[in-house]
Amino acid sequence: MLTGIKAAIIGGDARQLEVIRKLTALNASLYLVGFDQLDHGFTGATKMDLDDLPLGELDALILPVSGSGPGGEIDTIFSNKKIYFTEDILQKTKQSCTVFSGITNPYLTKCTSNANKKHIKLFERDDVAIYNAIPTVEGTIMMVIQHTDFTIHQSNLVVLGFGRVGFSVARTFANLGANVSVGARRSEHIARITEMGFKPFYLDDLENEVESIDVCINTIPAPIITSNVISKMPSHTLIIDLASKPGGTDFRFAEKRGIKALLAPGLPGIVAPKTAGKIIANVLTQLLMDESN
Repeated sequence: MLTGIKAAIIGGDARQLEVIRKLTALNASLYLVGFDQLDHGFTGATKMDLDDLPLGELDALILPVSGSGPGGEIDTIFSNKKIYFTEDILQKTKQSCTVFSGITNPYLTKCTSNANKKHIKLFERDDVAIYNAIPTVEGTIMMVIQHTDFTIHQSNLVVLGFGRVGFSVARTFANLGANVSVGARRSEHIARITEMGFKPFYLDDLENEVESIDVCINTIPAPIITSNVISKMPSHTLIIDLASKPGGTDFRFAEKRGIKALLAPGLPGIVAPKTAGKIIANVLTQLLMDESN
């Protein structure tokens, strides 16, 4: 149980509803900021404005999966009010208050560091990332089907990156009958790609690997699908960029060439918010229990 724990959930999307549901069921006291348009009521949860939070009493600040914007802006689908997260807010919380988010950025990292607050990035945890890969892959399949006029079976598909998401994407599309090539930088990843029966290549050779592809799926949050790469792709190629914003694709050049390129971070929250929310809620609950002991 989380009796006695006080936490503020600031903004977010439908995934946060599962977090609210789980934490209130365990008797935590919650303050909801950016949820004024939420019709559903939760026993043990109170809607309020950011300025009214009892910051000095909070054990946890739970931010959206995306953390904050580069200027501290907080995304929420349950309010039209603008919400900004600042270092001053953190300075007013007690020293033991922990900040939770899915990912971070330089602004948020600077705020938590300057305020000397513990910041847990949930998506850096292997368990969350692996569980989250499931709805990510399902959403990617959905997008490929929606935006192509050919079957996945026997299509030529390139996956960039062989981390937790790239691994699951490559394996699933291969199981659907695609001819899967995987680009990676590390030699041990090249070995694993080979062992799993995919065609491996080093990312330095990417320009030479896209001349006959149908679909390119990127998981690397760095400029990887450049104008030089896009210029070598067939005009019918579909690019799906799963990396966090701004992605790793030159979207402007892709549009100029008439190649469809879609930035799709946060797919779990779009295609399966209930499941994605439960993944976050379960891990968050355990972490809060550990923090309170």
